[in-house]
Amino acid sequence: MSSIFLSPPIQKINSQIADSIGIELYVLRLDLMHPLVNGNKWFKLKYNLLSAKEENCSTILTFGGAYSNHIFATAAAGNLFGFRTIGVIRGEETLPLNPTLSFAVEQGMELLYCDRTTYRKRHTIQLQEDLKQRFGEVFIIPEGGCNLDGVRGCTEIMPNIEPFDHICLACGTATTLAGMALSLNSKQKIIGFPVLKGGEFLAAEIDSLINNYLTSGLPASVDVPAPWQLICDYHFGGYAKVNQELINFCQKFTQEHGITLDYVYTGKMFYGVMNLLKQGFFQPGKILLLHTGGLQGNLGYNIPI
Repeated sequence: MSSIFLSPPIQKINSQIADSIGIELYVLRLDLMHPLVNGNKWFKLKYNLLSAKEENCSTILTFGGAYSNHIFATAAAGNLFGFRTIGVIRGEETLPLNPTLSFAVEQGMELLYCDRTTYRKRHTIQLQEDLKQRFGEVFIIPEGGCNLDGVRGCTEIMPNIEPFDHICLACGTATTLAGMALSLNSKQKIIGFPVLKGGEFLAAEIDSLINNYLTSGLPASVDVPAPWQLICDYHFGGYAKVNQELINFCQKFTQEHGITLDYVYTGKMFYGVMNLLKQGFFQPGKILLLHTGGLQGNLGYNIPI
C-alpha cells in the first residue's frame, strides 16, 4: 500500500535570522509524497485503511468541513485502493460545489450534508449507529483521522531521520503530534502550533491519545514520549482565518525558498517559527519544520498563489 508513495525529502532553508543565532533550519516535505494523498493525511489514513481491509469492510465513512484536507485525501485514497467512500460534510450543500468537494465527488465519494448541531454528535454511538443503519456496514474514520490507527501512522513520519533538537508542526486535532511524541527520543522537543483559536485544549487531547496508545498494545518505539509543548499565539483569529500579514508572509516565503505554504496549517506554523526566531526563543541547534501538505485548501481563498 505504501509503495506508491515517495520518501519525503528534507530541504534546508537559508535564513539570515536563523544563521545569525546558530540555528540550522530544515523542512520535511511531506507535501511531495504523492500528488493527491500527501502530508500527514496519508500517515493518519494508512492504518485505518488497513484495519478496514482486515475487517473485510469495503466502505469508508468519515467527517469533515467543506474544505477539509481529510475529506480530499480520504476520497483520493479510497479511489486509489478500491474503497467506496462517504463523506459527512458539516453544513448545508452549496452549489456549485467548491473545488474540494468537486474533487471528492470526482473520486467517487458520496456526500451527506449534516447540520452543525447534528455534526457535533459525530463521536456518539447513536449517530454512528444511525449512519450504519442508512449506509450498511461502514468503517468509520473520525474527523481528521484522529484515532489510534491515525496515531500509529504518525509514529512512522520520521524513521531513520537524523536527530533534530526541535520539530515544529501545525496542529488541528494533534494526532500527528501525539504520534511523533511516541517515536522521538527525550533529547528532542516537539512544538505544536494550534491553528484554531483557544488551542490550549489540545494538550488534554494529546495526553489522552498518548496514554491510550501506550496501553493499547500497538507498537511504539519508546516507552516515554518525547517532550512537547503547544504555542497557541499564531492562529490568526481562528481555524481557516487569515489576514494580509499571513498572506504576505506565505507569498514572500514561496518567492524566497520555492516552497508553497497553505494558509490554514503550515503557513501559520512557519510564520510562528520565524517570529520566535526573531524573539530569541530557540537555542542554537537544528530545527525541523513539517510541511504537512494541504495545499488544496488554498483554493478556498480568492488569493493568487
